[in-house]
Amino acid sequence: MKTKTWLVCLLSGIIGGTLVLAGTMILSTNKTVDNTDNQLYYKTDLAAEAQVSKVGLGNSHALGSTDFCDAAEKCMPAVVHIKTSYNQPTYTLYDFIFGTQSAMQVSSSGSGVIVSSDGYIVTNNHVIENAEIIEIVMNNKKSYTGKIIGRDATTDLALLKIEDNDLPYLTYGNSDELRIGEWVLAIGNPFNLTSTVTAGIVSAKARNIDANSGNQAIESYIQTDAAVNPGSSGGALVNSKGELVGINSAIASQTGSYIGYSFAIPVNMVRKIVADLVEFGSVQRAYMGIEMIDLDAQIAKKLNVSDVSGVYVSKVVNGGAAEKAGITSGDIILGVNDIKINSATELLEAISLYRPGAQITLDVKSGNSTRKVDMILQNRYGSVELLKSDRIEALGARLEPVDEQLKSRLRIRNGLQVTDLTAGKLAASGIQNGFIIVRANNKNINTAEDLENAIKSSGNAIFLEGIYPNGMTGYYALKLD
Repeated sequence: MKTKTWLVCLLSGIIGGTLVLAGTMILSTNKTVDNTDNQLYYKTDLAAEAQVSKVGLGNSHALGSTDFCDAAEKCMPAVVHIKTSYNQPTYTLYDFIFGTQSAMQVSSSGSGVIVSSDGYIVTNNHVIENAEIIEIVMNNKKSYTGKIIGRDATTDLALLKIEDNDLPYLTYGNSDELRIGEWVLAIGNPFNLTSTVTAGIVSAKARNIDANSGNQAIESYIQTDAAVNPGSSGGALVNSKGELVGINSAIASQTGSYIGYSFAIPVNMVRKIVADLVEFGSVQRAYMGIEMIDLDAQIAKKLNVSDVSGVYVSKVVNGGAAEKAGITSGDIILGVNDIKINSATELLEAISLYRPGAQITLDVKSGNSTRKVDMILQNRYGSVELLKSDRIEALGARLEPVDEQLKSRLRIRNGLQVTDLTAGKLAASGIQNGFIIVRANNKNINTAEDLENAIKSSGNAIFLEGIYPNGMTGYYALKLD
């Protein structure tokens, strides 16, 4: 009988006092965050930084060394224990009869990595996704209240902040330079066992394992055989020099516990997401405007392609970056900025390092000839603007304009989409991520300013009408006092 392997996000939780394991669980720059001088600041051209050496230990270990004592000692203080809780609505017969609503407190835990001395912490989005209270516990047992700076479900990353200075932190390494077979350490808090260190090797790179939900998910995991378990989500994957090279995120398991495969988000992607969340509050994702196919022998033969190198362009979006650059259906992308590309996952990872407006150079094969193609990447709306998302603190929501394609599919002319929720009025009313606010108090809503004006003129209550991306309509009454 065939055995099914489950992909498990590494989040441990306590629900109603019982320990449970959480189940299953492009694109953008020219600026990014560096932390080597004990502060967050922006440096230009992340892709070019692949050639820049990073700050590591005074006596860095040679590749292949298995003495991790110095690396572990350096890194453990910068990996934190994240404890979250929220009230989950429950419905009983009593609630149904009397029109009341009960709630059960749900607690869970994961890990996080301090990436600056003033308290910025990277973790997985699924660790803090529903959190109303976030407690950050340091390696020295000191505790803080964590604030969400931003979340990105597409890459399963989130950025938190605690208020303190001179904190221990990890310096960024370079995940592009990781080699198959290289030794790495995984540091986290599995099963609430604080500050656990395990070792393994890099087993593979650019893995797509479908751990993140949604067709916009970006996955290019580092696969290792370092032992990680539920509670390790958001923990550090470091090299033998003590540099951060990934954020541990998922395991492949038939049991819910580690059986030999673990996956981490590459740090080059992490640092770009962190930079965006700090500066804009949301990710500045760049798009090429293509649909693509991975090539293998069978597909290459069907498409009448001579070899299986590169990524096959099956469709070019009208008005997109690729069309404007002269890319056509049938072209094969072989590289980005002189970095070899051999799969769609590798291409998505490469583009994820850039923001809209950035220019890249592609190696493109058309027929039997190869050429260089310069392309200016776009945002999801087809322009090169950087979009700062709006946050309305009273509602606890991040709101963004609705793209024209979604408007057309839902047959709406206006709306403002909820792309992120924290503890606040919207979440408490039952509104979910993705909800599109079409009207507030019978006034059409197009921008955050429209919604703010509706709130100001509404007194102590507001009535929201809208629709979800699946076509389900929603009506919500909110008290604002």
